[in-house]
Amino acid sequence: MDTPATLDALLRALRTRLQDAGIENPGLEARMLLGTATGRDTTQLIAHGNDAATAEQAARADTLCQRRCAGEPMAHILGRRSFWTLDLEVSPACLIPRPETELLVEQALAVIDDLATATPRVLDLGTGPGTIILALKSERPDIDAFASERSHEALQQARANAAELGLPVGLWRGDWLEALAPAAHFHIITCNPPYIAPDDPHLTRGDLRFEPRSALAAAANGLADLYRVIDTARAHLSLGGWLLLEHGFDQAPPVRERLRQAGYRAIRTLRDRSGHERTTLGMR
Repeated sequence: MDTPATLDALLRALRTRLQDAGIENPGLEARMLLGTATGRDTTQLIAHGNDAATAEQAARADTLCQRRCAGEPMAHILGRRSFWTLDLEVSPACLIPRPETELLVEQALAVIDDLATATPRVLDLGTGPGTIILALKSERPDIDAFASERSHEALQQARANAAELGLPVGLWRGDWLEALAPAAHFHIITCNPPYIAPDDPHLTRGDLRFEPRSALAAAANGLADLYRVIDTARAHLSLGGWLLLEHGFDQAPPVRERLRQAGYRAIRTLRDRSGHERTTLGMR
């Protein structure tokens, strides 16, 4: 693309291209792309909007804009995603944190506060970039925080985020609870597993096209990993401990039934901000 005369002109050109590509928030994303291309935040872009745009800035902005117009998620383009109160580094190796997962964090914090112990042991399964466990550790520093992840690349991402945020978390590589010793017990186990059916057409649309399929889809109409965690987590919960699960909007009934079959009590489901049944929990 030709180099616009000013940063404001470059911003307008980016916004127009994103709008023409059908991007839902072209103005916001144009500012984010230009900020990444120039190394300036929104305040600086406003203050220096009349500054001349360099050829290098225009070229970087053009490359970023092409990637976004092709549908690549903003989180991958920027390399970061905000979740809860945290700014997390993300990559194509792991699931992009989503707002609906904050419901699970909210409920886990409520459960932590109701426990009789001052230092609850909390385990997050399939932690990805550390989304859930780092949010919990940031809010309740006294918990003993642990997380597992089967993907080596995602585990490295979680480790980097924990170090950057200064939040100590015990991390290990493993498939759900397989890496745990039989005697390992926790007061809370959280999990946001893959829960989309493998033939769901949404997997071929939007951001999902760029995320690892192993973090999104599960057999048995998306229920296989949920059932596996339900069936194995109870043995690693302390008496009175809780399992909290995120699931699909239509999966609450079978998840509740599986929890009942596995011997959990006080089972309940919470709705997300869109009114969908999104998080279910049960107590040992």
